[in-house]
Amino acid sequence: MNGILEKVRRELKEASDEKTRQAGLRYFREDVKLYGIRSKTVSEIAKANYSLIRKAGKDAVLALCGSLWQSGMMEESFVACVWSEKQTASLVPDDFAVLEKWVHNYVGNWASCDTLCNHTVGDFIQKYPEYIAELKKWALSENRWVKRASAVSLIIPARKGKFLEDIFEIAGILLPDRDDMVQKGYGWMLKEASKPYQAEVFSFVMRHKAVMPRTALRYAIEKMPPDLRVKAMEK
Repeated sequence: MNGILEKVRRELKEASDEKTRQAGLRYFREDVKLYGIRSKTVSEIAKANYSLIRKAGKDAVLALCGSLWQSGMMEESFVACVWSEKQTASLVPDDFAVLEKWVHNYVGNWASCDTLCNHTVGDFIQKYPEYIAELKKWALSENRWVKRASAVSLIIPARKGKFLEDIFEIAGILLPDRDDMVQKGYGWMLKEASKPYQAEVFSFVMRHKAVMPRTALRYAIEKMPPDLRVKAMEK
């Protein structure tokens, strides 16, 4: 199976562009390792090569994903995210340890964090909601990306109207955090929850707006009617 990794990496390198790479380096505040490839092209490479490994079985696919994550290359992490998302129907509870390892050890920017957690981790949580308790532990981490992951893993469930009380609990844990990447993460989670639960999220914001950072607050109320946004922003 190592041959598939060599093939993927060769295709990524062939598709790379220095102008795109330099633009990407300027786009991220943190240090990132890039080939310099447009997202659409990375997705195409990931999907084309998945057809060669899909019959290998879940454990083999996850092992390949782990190798991609270990490289530190952002585009390789995106390939891993595409492949792991396609395995979510096959995931069992013990696989949470694999996802957690990726989040704790390899995620180093918001793009990789959100791509993994919105889909693979979020799908896992919907399948095994008892693991929300682990997300609450992530929210207490000292790692900014693990904390962001605790919130953005619930983006899709929030949009579907799921896990509202857990969403409020995680937002409460993250509420005083001074890191804007964390603030944007839980603010986004609250924004998605506000779509099915506008009144409840507005009430949460109003109860906590004295201590909620303005970045998180603006994200949380972004989709609310103008009169509610004005009220929430009043000092």
